[in-house]
Amino acid sequence: MKRALVNGAGGFIGSHLVRRLRREGYWVRGVDVKHPEFSESTAQEFLVGDLRDPKVAEAAVDGIDDVYQLAADMGGAGYIFTGEHDACVMHNSATINLNTVEAGRNAGVKRFFYSSSACIYPERNQMDPDNPNCVEESAYPAAPDSEYGWEKLFSERLYMAYARNYGLEVHIARFHNIFGPQGTWRGGREKAPAAICRKVAEAPDGGEIEIWGDGRQTRSFLYIDECLEGVRRLMESKFQGPVNIGSEEMVTINQLAEMAMRIAGKQLRLRHIPGPLGVRGRNSDNRLIRKELGWAPTAPLEDGLRSTYEWVNLQVHTKDAAVAGTVK
Repeated sequence: MKRALVNGAGGFIGSHLVRRLRREGYWVRGVDVKHPEFSESTAQEFLVGDLRDPKVAEAAVDGIDDVYQLAADMGGAGYIFTGEHDACVMHNSATINLNTVEAGRNAGVKRFFYSSSACIYPERNQMDPDNPNCVEESAYPAAPDSEYGWEKLFSERLYMAYARNYGLEVHIARFHNIFGPQGTWRGGREKAPAAICRKVAEAPDGGEIEIWGDGRQTRSFLYIDECLEGVRRLMESKFQGPVNIGSEEMVTINQLAEMAMRIAGKQLRLRHIPGPLGVRGRNSDNRLIRKELGWAPTAPLEDGLRSTYEWVNLQVHTKDAAVAGTVK
């Protein structure tokens, strides 16, 4: 039985990846500073520990064949783009990656997956919301719009350097806004789909929800199942990357909100307020992944958003019911 390590197994993508690997017959060790918030981990072994500590990283990779490195200090626009967390984001994530790849090399791990981000792309190529350029080769000259993006770019180069110098097999994906059930949906670190689903679920029919900026900024969003399919196909290929794993179905944030309202069967007004926004436009360019893997995501955004809304709506009203119970 092949043995896999998932760093960040207490997080949204990591917890789903653990389940996927288990279904494929892997023995899986998960590592994170916390257990998954919304479900029990299915990993055969789960280490609660901080990968910024070299000793934790060494314990994590012991006896492991494949490392999936997803652990990072991250969140949505409200966390990444305020500038208030820049030092922590860079220090924490870089330290995790430095510890992981060095401990893995020393332990004889030969195969690594690293989850990078579309945030590495230059801000200058994402100013037009209708025509963003996120082709992989456009990453240089580098000019990400956040320190989160700079750290991700540094760590891409870190893993590629270890591949060149030490003969490791490395696979790197640039994720584009992964979403789905069992992800953070409140508290400041949630991504746009979960935040909008929460706002729609909480609002009374005929009410209003807040949208940061004018809502005309564009993004694409990839459902978790297709993300994991892309990760596994990349890991089993001979292609190192970096490669985009994302959807090419680009929408404005206003359109995303309207889609969530349609799913909920609610008529709501959009109230636009100041807030952290990131770039004006971003969309996955899937030409390279089609060429190298013969595959690209195809599932409609609305299908994934429906599943996500149903889950978030359940969380909102379960919480409300619990609060009402304590008041009584």
